[in-house]
Amino acid sequence: MAASPSHKFGQDLGNLLEEVVLYEILKPRLERFSQSKKYYLDCKGKRSARKGKKVSWMDKYGNRHDLDFVIEIGGTDQKIGSPIAFIEAAWRRYTKHSKNKAQEIQGALLPIIELHHLSAPFYGVVLAGEFTESALAQLRNNNFAVIYIPYLDVVKAFAVVGFDIAFNEATSDATFKRAGKKLKSLTHNEKVAIRQKLTELSKKETDRFMEKLKAALERHIKRIILLPLFGKKFEFTSVVDALSKIDSFELGKL
Repeated sequence: MAASPSHKFGQDLGNLLEEVVLYEILKPRLERFSQSKKYYLDCKGKRSARKGKKVSWMDKYGNRHDLDFVIEIGGTDQKIGSPIAFIEAAWRRYTKHSKNKAQEIQGALLPIIELHHLSAPFYGVVLAGEFTESALAQLRNNNFAVIYIPYLDVVKAFAVVGFDIAFNEATSDATFKRAGKKLKSLTHNEKVAIRQKLTELSKKETDRFMEKLKAALERHIKRIILLPLFGKKFEFTSVVDALSKIDSFELGKL
């Protein structure tokens, strides 16, 4: 069954916002920070260390979840490192869907965090559209760092190129079809103007998010050294590996 014009427009708008907000506004800042700390930033695209183009991690129940960004210690294009930050994004037009989406994100990320709890990873979410205060509070109360770009700010950003994207459940299919065609025909310069306006409108939220990320990861353990009273020293990059080594110590072989 073909998607309704309203659903199709909402999907296409969400995809464009993902491209602009995640990959043109947030990604460069995450890359600069990761490179400065010699961390590895993984995001959608080819990487020889994994299959396909999606970033996928397993939770404590053995379920895999696709994510937008993961920052790793010791990761390279050829090697999966230890995860220290997980970031997911979502777009919702109507508040009636926002609580469910918040619960979906929480249900996907928290079991991953629990699996990697010894490395105390940072976890955050980028939300655009209509999300209720209770949905936002639910995420923040569970220690998510949040970038929230309200729907009205999205409308303002598109208005700079003369594109009125304000719509509701009473908007006609014909209006959605026209808007969908216009969305697909946006020029490079128009997309740049939209990005610049969204960057301006979301700056405080993004700055706050990056401050929380830096506060969490700049104090992150980079190396663990075990120095037995006899024998050689051992170095590790994760608490799990260090504890495993301690459990396997054989005194006669040190």
